[in-house]
Amino acid sequence: MIPMQTFNAFRIHNDDAGYRSGIEQVAIDALSPGEIVVEVAHSSVNYKDALAGTGKGKILRRFPLVGGIDLAGHVAASDDPAFKEGDAVLVTGCGLSETRDGGYSRYARVESRWAIPLPAGLTLRESMILGTAGFTAALALLRMTENRQTPSLGPLAVTGATGGVGSLAVDIFSSAGYEVHAISGKPENTDYLKSIGASEVLGRETLATTRPMESAIFGGGLDNVGGAMLASLLAQTVPYGNVASAGLAASHDLPTTVMPFIIRGVSLLGVASAGTARDIRDEVWRRLASDWKPRHLDTICTREARLAQLPEVFDTMLAGGSFGRTLVTL
Repeated sequence: MIPMQTFNAFRIHNDDAGYRSGIEQVAIDALSPGEIVVEVAHSSVNYKDALAGTGKGKILRRFPLVGGIDLAGHVAASDDPAFKEGDAVLVTGCGLSETRDGGYSRYARVESRWAIPLPAGLTLRESMILGTAGFTAALALLRMTENRQTPSLGPLAVTGATGGVGSLAVDIFSSAGYEVHAISGKPENTDYLKSIGASEVLGRETLATTRPMESAIFGGGLDNVGGAMLASLLAQTVPYGNVASAGLAASHDLPTTVMPFIIRGVSLLGVASAGTARDIRDEVWRRLASDWKPRHLDTICTREARLAQLPEVFDTMLAGGSFGRTLVTL
């Protein structure tokens, strides 16, 4: 049932008083329009959320907005006959905390076309440990396998492996039968990475080459970093291997040549999770709830936070001090 009173939401402003964010009391009518009202159980913290919440990245396209690009909970009211009160649903991306109010709120109003019925095999909590990060990692694997990636091509490299996308990619890829080599600049997290599925943990110097071609040692991989590390991964990928690009933690530049593409037939695949078509979105969540479901979600969930703790979480993440996933519980 929709509450008549106001409720807590983490809202972001940018006006004459400056850029600011924090907990406010809001009402349903103040939220972006949509056919479904969801009583939110969980959200998550992604790098994009930290940028939006602090103003250190131009994420929001209008103000004010409730933050949080992910949410999961139960339908409290619906104008769409496809959903009824009590249904468990999740939403990731799809304009949340960009063009419309997001998931850092006790209640959220969403467009029914983007609401995913919670797949059998996932709890609401698990779905938000995954969230956009897990969706991105699985979408990368889907794109690679659709382009004939197989375990026989060799190990998959994962850069930025201790982050949310990286950690979940390590687990998802290994769950799908691939050997995974985690690339990380945080050697203190070696045991963590091996506990979630990495067979090897390699330092950043592994991808420090500046030559356009190197010995081919990786079957492919997922890059969350960009810049020279992505170029080096391409240079070390076997013939007809696939490298998925999903982030730019280091740089948006790509200092490479065409040689990996025209000599070895390497494919560079883009992964843009926010605007993924509904049929692909459904398939990714089906796989995440079944054969690609990570086996170590409780290990990857390294922190659970409330709304009031979000500013601290954002600062830690942007300073490079976090690893794994932070679950937000409403």
